[in-house]
Amino acid sequence: MYHTPLMYLIVVGAGGIGAAIIDLAVHDRHNVVVIERDPKKAEGITRRYDVLVINADAASADILREAGAERADALIATTHDDATNLMVIAAAGDLGVPTIVSVVNNPEHTELFRRLGAHVMENPDVIVAGYLYHSAWHPRVRDLVALPGGAQVFRITLNENSPLAGLSLREAGKQGVIPEGLLVAAVERDDELIIPSGSTVLQAGNTLTVFTTGHIPESVIEGLTG
Repeated sequence: MYHTPLMYLIVVGAGGIGAAIIDLAVHDRHNVVVIERDPKKAEGITRRYDVLVINADAASADILREAGAERADALIATTHDDATNLMVIAAAGDLGVPTIVSVVNNPEHTELFRRLGAHVMENPDVIVAGYLYHSAWHPRVRDLVALPGGAQVFRITLNENSPLAGLSLREAGKQGVIPEGLLVAAVERDDELIIPSGSTVLQAGNTLTVFTTGHIPESVIEGLTG
C-alpha cells in the first residue's frame, strides 16, 4: 500500500483559513508548527491540537528558525495582511523552505508574491463571494470554480429535454449544440465517472463537468441542460 510521506509544515496565521489547514494537516498526521501572534487564537489552537504553537509575529527570521524553518518541507502564510505574508515568504525563502504557499489579499500583489517564489491563492473571501454570486445568477450550475483569465469549471445535469441527450460529443460539436470555448471534461453516470471521447453519448440525468474559456450566459446554460 502507498503511504503519503509525512510533512513538516509551518502554518502562519490561525484564523479561519489557517485553522482549517491545521485541521487537515493534523488529520493526515503531518508534523505541524503554528505561528500566531494573537494570544487567544494561539491558545485556542493549543487546546484543540497536539501541535507546537508559537505566539509571536512570524515576520522574523528568528521566529521562523524557532519554528524549524530550516528543516521544514513547506510553509503556508494565511494572514489577512499582505505585508506580513510577503515578509514571511521572503524570510522562508532565505531559510531554504522548499515549498512556500501564501494567501494574496490584494490581487495587485500577486506577481510580487510569485517573484518571491510563492505559490499563491487569491483572496478566499473574493473567491467565495464570486461563487455565491454565480450560484445565484446561474442556479443550474453547481460547484463553479473561477480560473485565471476568466475561465471557469462547473457541473451541470442534463434534463430529459436537453438537446445534448442522445448525442455523442462529436455530433453535438458538429451540430453546434456545444458552443465554441466549452469543453466537457468528465461525465458522471450511475455513480461512474467517465473521461469522455468524441464517441461518448450523453444521456438525460448525466452530470457534466464543463470547462469554459470565459463567462457563459445563463441562456446558454439553460439551452444545454434543457
